[in-house]
Amino acid sequence: MSDIEKTKCLIIGSGPAGYTAAIYAARADMSPMLYQGMQPGGQLTTTNEVENFPGYPEGITGPDMMVQLEAQAKRFDTDVRFGFITKVDFSGDVHKCWADDGKEIHADTVIISTGATAKYLGLESEQKYLKMGGGVSACAVCDGFFYRGQETVIVGAGDSACEEAHYLSKLCTKVTMIVRRDEFRASKIMAERVKNTENITIMYNVNTVEVLGDGQGVTGTLVKNNKTGEETTIPCTGFFVAIGHKPNTDIFKDFINLDETGYIKYEEPGTSLTNVEGVFVAGDAADKRYRQAVTAAGTGCMAALDAERYLAAKGH
Repeated sequence: MSDIEKTKCLIIGSGPAGYTAAIYAARADMSPMLYQGMQPGGQLTTTNEVENFPGYPEGITGPDMMVQLEAQAKRFDTDVRFGFITKVDFSGDVHKCWADDGKEIHADTVIISTGATAKYLGLESEQKYLKMGGGVSACAVCDGFFYRGQETVIVGAGDSACEEAHYLSKLCTKVTMIVRRDEFRASKIMAERVKNTENITIMYNVNTVEVLGDGQGVTGTLVKNNKTGEETTIPCTGFFVAIGHKPNTDIFKDFINLDETGYIKYEEPGTSLTNVEGVFVAGDAADKRYRQAVTAAGTGCMAALDAERYLAAKGH
C-alpha cells in the first residue's frame, strides 16, 4: 500500500489544456500533479510556427510554447511528471489511477487533457516512410517547409484537408488532393478556395493504394479510381494525410461517456463536467470542432475552476 499517492488534483496530459489547468489549479492551492503523457507537450510539439495564439506578435514554435507553459506551471509548484496513466477506476468516491511505472494515485479530482492523435491510412508503405521521416506527414503546417518548390499529395476531404492543401499550395509547385468520394466534406467556402487555387489538382473517387519510394524517401503515390478501377501514379516527394484525429480516451471508456468516435461528452454544455463527479475534461479529448491551442487553453482554465468549485462544495 505504500505505493499509493494522494493528490487533490491529477491532470492527465500536457498540451495547452493540461498546462493551463495546472497553472490555475496550482494558483488555487490545489497542488496539482500532472502526468505528461505519451507525447509531452501534445500535438503542438509537432507544429513549427504558431502564429494565431494571442500574445505572440512574432509567432512562436510549438515546442517553445510548450516549454514556456511547462515552466509557468512549475513556477506555481505543479508536480510535473514524465510518464503516462495506463488505467483508471472511477467507480468509487476516490478516483484511482495507475501510472506506467506501477504507481497508484488516489485523486480527489481528475482533469483529463489527453488530446487526440492524427489518423493515418495504415498502409505498410505509408508507415514505413512515416517512421523513416522520409516524406509522410499528418501536418502540412509543420512539415510543408521541407517541400518548397516540390510536388506533394494530400489525402482528405474535410476543412482541415482543404486548409492544409491551401497552405501547401503556397510552398509547392503542385498539390494533388486525393478525395475518396465525388465531393468534399468541407464547408463550401473552404472547398471553393482549393478549387480556385491554380496549382491544386483535385482527384475525386480515388483511394491510395501505395506510397511509392526509393527506400530513402517518397517518390510518388499510386492511386486507384474506385469507380473505374483505373490506377494512376502521381509523382511527389511529400505525402500528407488529413483524414481526422482519434481522441486519446480509450482508458476512460468504461467510466466516462464518449460519443461514437471516442470524444468525451460534456455532462453540461458550457462546462468541463463529465458524467463522473469530480472528473473534468479539457482540450481536444472532448473538442472535435475547434481543436485550437487557444480553445484548449480556455477549457483547461474552465476545468481547473470547475475542479476547485467541486472541492470547495465537498469542504476540501
